[in-house]
Amino acid sequence: MGASPEELYNDLAASYHLTFEDWDESIVRQAAVLGPLLERVTGQASPRIMDCACGIGTQALGLAQRGHLLVGSDLSQMAIERARTEAQTRGLEIPFYVADMLNLGAVPESGFDAVLAADNALPHLMTQAELKQALAQIWAKLSESGVLVATLRDYDVLRATKPSVQPPAFYERDGAKRFVHQVWQWEGNTYVFHLYITVQMDDGWNVKHFVS
Repeated sequence: MGASPEELYNDLAASYHLTFEDWDESIVRQAAVLGPLLERVTGQASPRIMDCACGIGTQALGLAQRGHLLVGSDLSQMAIERARTEAQTRGLEIPFYVADMLNLGAVPESGFDAVLAADNALPHLMTQAELKQALAQIWAKLSESGVLVATLRDYDVLRATKPSVQPPAFYERDGAKRFVHQVWQWEGNTYVFHLYITVQMDDGWNVKHFVS
């Protein structure tokens, strides 16, 4: 068994951008998709959004650049510290808090038009009781007409096929090559997640391995 999700994302915070071909481009691209969706479902041109699993800020930064009013939270202290730094670098004022989805009490704000749980965050909750608890915490942060927007893998298909490898992606930037791939070690209907980030260095290749 690997690290807990909190430990995983603390370890991964400094390298998370390397899982994207171009993280800055992905920030803009995801905001261009999620932004109009959130505006449509909330009926607001500049909705108040809480990103309750914000990580290093992939969605929160882009939505704030679009003009949405953002608050971010995540269970990982290191991810939140990185998100704060990235927001300051971009001149964005986003309050960030360390808070598990199971207890969002550390976030003082409420009455949000939408809560966002992106990048397959909800499946980190391993039991039905945990899922219900998290959804209750999210519900308490929403306005009366607020909505939850979540992005999820299709686990009906995955549990039927149980793939062991996510194909590697090869990237090159500024003359440096890297590739990223995942290995899934299935245990019944759950899996141990192995993430490998392999980066070309002057003296060879450096492999970063994260597991949870």
